[in-house]
Amino acid sequence: MEEGTSKSPSHLKGTGSAGELIGDPDPFQWDTREGCEVRQILDRVADKWSLLVIALLDRRRLRFTQLRREIDGISQRMLTVTLRQLERDGLVERTVHAVVPPRVEYELTPLGGTLHATIRALVTWTEEHQSEIARARAAYDTREAADTQL
Repeated sequence: MEEGTSKSPSHLKGTGSAGELIGDPDPFQWDTREGCEVRQILDRVADKWSLLVIALLDRRRLRFTQLRREIDGISQRMLTVTLRQLERDGLVERTVHAVVPPRVEYELTPLGGTLHATIRALVTWTEEHQSEIARARAAYDTREAADTQL
């Protein structure tokens, strides 16, 4: 079997002519190859800067400088790149006001709003389970420290 080939049953179905998938693929399994569109979208919306921008734009418009002040540690360049990518994906809308100096505001699109609901669920899960995760981390660190002393 070729290196990197998955042995999971969902990947053993094979393909027909012209790459047509044979069998019933798992609808919750996505392709892990770098060129997969689902993976590209997940990479975009799940990065820390995108998550923070989407969270901050929930039901409000913010200017670039307001976003930059609110997001600790983000550079001007990284915020610009993140906003452009989110705008390209249809999650954020950019409005330029013809004033001097130009004023630019950002807000979530309806599509971005649906993603915010998903992010809110993830944050809620994290808050509910943070103490369990802290205990698991402490137990892991204790085991690792004991293993390195052997």
